[in-house]
Amino acid sequence: MEPGAGIDQTDEQRALRDAVRSLLDRYQGPPGDGGPGYDPGLWRRLCQEIGVAGLAVPERYGGAGAGPVETNIVAEELGRDLTPTPLLGSAVLAGQLLLATGDEAACQRLLPGIADGSVLAAVAWAGPAGHWGPGQAGCTATRAGDGWQLDGEAHYVLYGDCADVLLAAAGTPDGIGLFEVDPDQDGLARTAGVGMDPGLRVAGVRLKGAVGQRIGTGAGRPALARARDLAGVALGAEQVGAAQQALAQTVAYTLTRVQFGRAIGSFQALQHRMADLHVLVESARSLCYAAAAAADGPDFGLRAAAAHAYCSDALTAAAAEMIQLHGAIGVTWEHNAHRYLKRAHATARLFGPPSGHVARIAAALLD
Repeated sequence: MEPGAGIDQTDEQRALRDAVRSLLDRYQGPPGDGGPGYDPGLWRRLCQEIGVAGLAVPERYGGAGAGPVETNIVAEELGRDLTPTPLLGSAVLAGQLLLATGDEAACQRLLPGIADGSVLAAVAWAGPAGHWGPGQAGCTATRAGDGWQLDGEAHYVLYGDCADVLLAAAGTPDGIGLFEVDPDQDGLARTAGVGMDPGLRVAGVRLKGAVGQRIGTGAGRPALARARDLAGVALGAEQVGAAQQALAQTVAYTLTRVQFGRAIGSFQALQHRMADLHVLVESARSLCYAAAAAADGPDFGLRAAAAHAYCSDALTAAAAEMIQLHGAIGVTWEHNAHRYLKRAHATARLFGPPSGHVARIAAALLD
């Protein structure tokens, strides 16, 4: 059965899935482990031939006018083989943050380039502790004449060291504000991070007297919350794709690995474990797409929190079983099992740990 067959998709959505999968399967370009941390040629083709970066961007800003469900479809396909692209950090987090501010001038100026993939945007937000709360930021902003001056340090900035556009969240006297900051100015330094997962490019951004232009005055906190939740749902779809692929590889291996004269996949105990994983992955997929479909609903924040926490746990479980059921080969550098485990641990902390999202749900239920 095709993964996700129980989820209703339109003909256009299935065509989008097939187009992305076909391009990923046949693309033969340079490896994405050097330079900017992704394959620019592949990213260019994904944007130009399929339009992945502009799927959830309104048509008036150069996008396709689709929505989070379509973004999920692309993210899931990218997650299958852990394909590194700037989709999550630029098109989803930064793009949706701009839209959520309601700043028409900023959207008109920045979104067309983000939507066609020619401009890479990054959001400088979390402090050293990795908190992604909409009321928290690693930087502060103070008035400086007619403009703003930013100081502080943001961590875990997706593709922050090579972004063309930088959007910074910073504390101001009237709450959290959002600022467009020129990443090439003297008051800003960017450092590529060394993370657990080499396929997840993060950077540190240090601002010292950096000049920023405020975006969407008064919209900082709700805009950050909206962008975080949309990015968390898209990340959940990527985790689902990775978990499904980890499970598929594990099942295939158990049908060829022989112990005691028979394939280990014939042992009932292992069949039960893989069946449990299948249920876990499919339920994570359903939750993730349900959250995306409810993006305009009043309870989207709670649905997004549930999807983020559950999909993180699903990938962690699938990757752990992949390591164990592959035996000794599963812990070697030559096999890709370690990549799925690293991606599971790295993404589980992105946009806040699962425990934090569960706490959000519990607080809402007890309120």
